[in-house]
Amino acid sequence: MATSGLIIRLFSLLCIIPVRCCAKSCRPTNDAALFVFGDSLFDVGNNNYLTSKIPFQANRFPYGQTFFNYPSGRYTDGRTIVDFVAEYANLPLALPYLHPAYRQWLDGANFASGGSGALCETGQGQVIDLKTQLDYFKNFTKLLRKRIGEEKAKGLISKAVYLISIGSNDYVERVVVNSSAFSSYSRDQYVDLVMGNLTTVIEEIHNEGGRKYGFLGLGPIGCVPQMKMLADGTCCCHENEASVLAKLHNKALSWILRKLQKQLKGFKYSLANFYDSLTDLINNPIQYGFKEGGVACCGSGPYRGMLACGGILGRTSYELCRNSSEYVFFDSVHPTDRANQFFAQQMWIGHPHVAAPYNLKSLFKA
Repeated sequence: MATSGLIIRLFSLLCIIPVRCCAKSCRPTNDAALFVFGDSLFDVGNNNYLTSKIPFQANRFPYGQTFFNYPSGRYTDGRTIVDFVAEYANLPLALPYLHPAYRQWLDGANFASGGSGALCETGQGQVIDLKTQLDYFKNFTKLLRKRIGEEKAKGLISKAVYLISIGSNDYVERVVVNSSAFSSYSRDQYVDLVMGNLTTVIEEIHNEGGRKYGFLGLGPIGCVPQMKMLADGTCCCHENEASVLAKLHNKALSWILRKLQKQLKGFKYSLANFYDSLTDLINNPIQYGFKEGGVACCGSGPYRGMLACGGILGRTSYELCRNSSEYVFFDSVHPTDRANQFFAQQMWIGHPHVAAPYNLKSLFKA
């Protein structure tokens, strides 16, 4: 942990600079499409177009205040991690796949949905679960073949990079909601359920022609402001149930990806060490140019850990910091635009202790 933390700090000094400067120096020589699956860390607004009444949409101010100047549906004050990755990869910022004006057929698509999980039961009926995101992707590939022809579509799909961030909500569902559907499973059995669904989706994307994958490992779930508020200081955040499950998930994911690399033809991947990266920002914000690592910019209650930003969930009373760029967390769960830039840069040009066996820059060029 100490060695990886030092590497992360040294890396941050090299590339915590304005995105356009870093992006130009980091861009690959060849462009590739980007397909995105996952949860609120990667959602660019798909939840705004769901007909179901979901409990939390980032569709009101101050979400989006620092970059878009309006709430774009992203769960942050500006851009998500995948927005920065798109910039580095010489791609436009993606519209959500469900946007009525979606036309970015050659650039890929973003299917991510805030609150979603690998398990269909997570947020059931209120989000786009991972299986449904896969169905959207399959529909996309069918339409793509009709639009540009079989051979061109095959080339685009095989050259594309597939970014995935999933799992956090599955474990929050177990810890906070304590769903009776999974109460009889041990920790390891529950992680196996999550990983089984994720593995199936990876294999299905591979069957469609996908070859290059980027994964954001889980962060220290128990250390985000919301979970610290719920724990009420009764446990070290790294020792509580949510963080323990995140560690088990990351270990299982690393093992499965190595296994798939041997089994699936042409399979290449990058796995980002989000747990250590976020832990280091939380514990050492000043070393990275932040002022606050443990309290959210926007919210209410202890650590501003209550989801109240913008008056969501009927909670009209909330606090908002003056300068979100000084904070690691924008709301009780999600990083700020500036923190997302930091994580994206680590994924893009990170050392093997940060992103392995490829970083995303190398993966796009592979």
